[in-house]
Amino acid sequence: MYNFEGKKVVITGGTRGIGLATALRLKKEGATVLITGTKPNFTLLDDIDYYQVNFLVSQEIESFIGFLKKHTPDILINNAGINKINKFCDISFQDYMEIQQINTTVPFQLCQAVIPAMKKRGWGRIVNITSIWSEISKIGRASYSTSKFALNGMTVALAAEVASEGILVNNIAPGFIETDMTKEILGKEGMENMAQQIPIKRLGKAEEIAALTTWLVSTENTYISGQNLIIDGGFTRV
Repeated sequence: MYNFEGKKVVITGGTRGIGLATALRLKKEGATVLITGTKPNFTLLDDIDYYQVNFLVSQEIESFIGFLKKHTPDILINNAGINKINKFCDISFQDYMEIQQINTTVPFQLCQAVIPAMKKRGWGRIVNITSIWSEISKIGRASYSTSKFALNGMTVALAAEVASEGILVNNIAPGFIETDMTKEILGKEGMENMAQQIPIKRLGKAEEIAALTTWLVSTENTYISGQNLIIDGGFTRV
């Protein structure tokens, strides 16, 4: 068990998959948790707060940034993300920009919003959820990889800048995880085929990402910062 008593956590994209699993885990560990999503009137039974925001609408982003500055979370987990697969020359500029907006620009803005209060407090934790496609890439992943490579670079630079003020910033780079997004992209048969390409012979679980995230943002982590931690069952290393 960790001690998250008194710690305020904000998780973007928290209504399903990795974000939801992380929210439930941190709430179980005693944190006060707020998640974001685009669904109206989303509620959970676990006393987790909800903020509806569309990160493609500038006015809604500005309102949420104002909320963060007042809420002053101790921990920020940038989990919201989108992925549209298409060959390089077939990617529309609108799709490209939407992917960069949600996957890279919004995390940048939210980090800027929460860091001043973390500096005053002398303690803070930020985890950005990237992807194995922030380390490798393949056909159809140009837009997504661009966004995740950029987020990786941002994390490294930010971690170096704020480490001396008690703020640790890391990435978690999941591989193929059993989530709705993975099902939408691969389908059932594709997921079964992918499992055979992973040394552990299965896809990861959202709860496994949540477990690593929970440790990284806890007081147990005192020395890891600026890292892109891959959790993929060995997929990228064979």
